[in-house]
Amino acid sequence: MGTAQIVTDRHLMPAGEGEQASRPALILVTGLFFLWGVANNLNDILIAHFRHVFSLTDFQSGLVQSAFYLGYFCFAIPAALFMRRFGYKAAVIFGLLLFASGALLFWPASVELSYGFFLAALFVIASGLAFLETAANPMVPALGPADTADRRLNFAQAFNPLGSIAGISLGAVLILSNGAGAAADAASVRLPYMLIAAIVLVWALLLHHTPLPAAATRGERGDAGGIGGLAAYRALLGRPRYLAGVAAQFFYVGAQVGIWSYLIRYVGVALPWLSQRDAAWLLTGALILFMIGRFTGSALLARISGARLMLAFAAINAVLCIVAAAMGGAIGVTALLLTSFFMSVMYPTIFVLALRGLGPLTKPGASLIVMAIIGGAVLTAAMGLVSDRTGTIRAAMLVPALCFLVVGLFARLHLGDAGGHKGTA
Repeated sequence: MGTAQIVTDRHLMPAGEGEQASRPALILVTGLFFLWGVANNLNDILIAHFRHVFSLTDFQSGLVQSAFYLGYFCFAIPAALFMRRFGYKAAVIFGLLLFASGALLFWPASVELSYGFFLAALFVIASGLAFLETAANPMVPALGPADTADRRLNFAQAFNPLGSIAGISLGAVLILSNGAGAAADAASVRLPYMLIAAIVLVWALLLHHTPLPAAATRGERGDAGGIGGLAAYRALLGRPRYLAGVAAQFFYVGAQVGIWSYLIRYVGVALPWLSQRDAAWLLTGALILFMIGRFTGSALLARISGARLMLAFAAINAVLCIVAAAMGGAIGVTALLLTSFFMSVMYPTIFVLALRGLGPLTKPGASLIVMAIIGGAVLTAAMGLVSDRTGTIRAAMLVPALCFLVVGLFARLHLGDAGGHKGTA
């Protein structure tokens, strides 16, 4: 998952202008994609870890994602408004400071041994990431010539899944418990999060002292039909296809986050001879499959429309989730792992299809789709509730099965659109 942004030509530099000056900044901004990948997927480790440390139910442990994605939801539009007023650079630095502040809060939370304190820290981290994701995507094209903007952005986005894999690996090695007792296990989060805080603060300092082109630093005055116009949001409510796209993104993100959040828990039940660390390495494998799916999906989109490919992938994933719910064991684990491959094209494809034809409503439309990732909070908690009520984590996999059916219905809406719409992911 990543935040797509629409970048107009006025944010881009003419070919050759300032290319050398912006190269260090491009390296630093590219690193942001890696950093928020680490933070996002460490949550999957925390869910398994906190369930053990605080003796939580599945619903209670799922509140890790609820607190996290609530931060994204609350700060998506404020981040966009801040970016318009003060520029990309200021928004990124502010986001980094919030990110580091949330990571630093893990120390007192571990001292207090308070689950609520940890959730508050995650909310602060997510508020910072909302600023980073809102600003970093359009900032990358502003750091060099317009004719190479797409290449720079694709290169930067490639570091996000690498960060996700690094986050799972870091958590597996440094966080997952060895049965040393609740206080010692809670303290195991200190080292990785203090390390993250230190790196993020150094990153903010380096970015502050790095020269950037004017397109990446200037803000905008007034409301030039921008993201804050209430009339634009009222107009969007009269577009059923767009609203269907918002709903599809809500359910897709809920399915993705829910499956990854409970994969370690599912493996622990389905393959009880594996340790939590072994299960975490399986989650790393799922993320690798997701990355492979991105490249495979991009190749397939040269020949198949985005809507048709997403419909097929959504149907496959619905079946895989039903298999995971019904079978358990090695077959169920394999089915859940495979869903990551087929999820890979959904977020960007939904984003593009939902925004198609919005014209001047594109910017406010994009912000609402970003806010739709609150599905990660709502549906992960719903999966935990189903698991607790039924007494089995397998039953919870019916929730993402229904989510993929919603995604498939949205894709079907676009099958008859003219032009084929290839290359959407």
